Amino acid sequence: MTRPVKKTPEQWKKEILNAAQTLFISKGYEETSISDIMEMVGGAKGMFYRCFQSKEEMMYILGNQMFFENNPFEVIKNRTDLNGLQKVKELLFINQSDTKRNHLNLQAIPILKDPRILVAAVEANKRVLTPLWFELLEEGRKDGSIKTEYTKELSELLPLINFWLIPSVYPATVEEIYHKYFFVMEVLSKMGLPLLDEETKALAEKFLSDIAAKGGELE
Repeated sequence: MTRPVKKTPEQWKKEILNAAQTLFISKGYEETSISDIMEMVGGAKGMFYRCFQSKEEMMYILGNQMFFENNPFEVIKNRTDLNGLQKVKELLFINQSDTKRNHLNLQAIPILKDPRILVAAVEANKRVLTPLWFELLEEGRKDGSIKTEYTKELSELLPLINFWLIPSVYPATVEEIYHKYFFVMEVLSKMGLPLLDEETKALAEKFLSDIAAKGGELE
């Protein structure tokens, strides 16, 4: 009788992440237990904790994986029909159009209450997103579509804005988040990065309506 092939830790990790993504999208993060995930992959609960410290950590890793699978910076990088500013706007549109990842990100809002997860998320954004933003903003500065001398500062600021708008990090009502969003748009415009138009406004309204659908005030 042939023995079953033993899975490597990396294979287990990949299968657990894939199962979690399926269940989080179909059932929701809060409604999915570790037991549910391990039942889908056919493993014991102990195997989960050999791969991840917690469900929160796994959710954070899954979000990163989904970003790299459809990295909007890579999608627009070689678009010769767009200038730098247009690429930034297209990037925001592509990012918001990724419904699966956005659905998951909304469910992940509460896990950022965990200081360890929050610190890891800030560090990852700084390490990954800041260089990508800097390259894109420099392209816009050089082609004249982004009129600023603050590309370095903006590339560091942009990844942090997301955390300021997340109500589990900075508690706020939907109306307050909406007001903060337009404050950010005005500040960015003053810094030479005018992003607010009808399309970006529509994206913001959708984001806020999604938050409202999850309960209005998030604290």
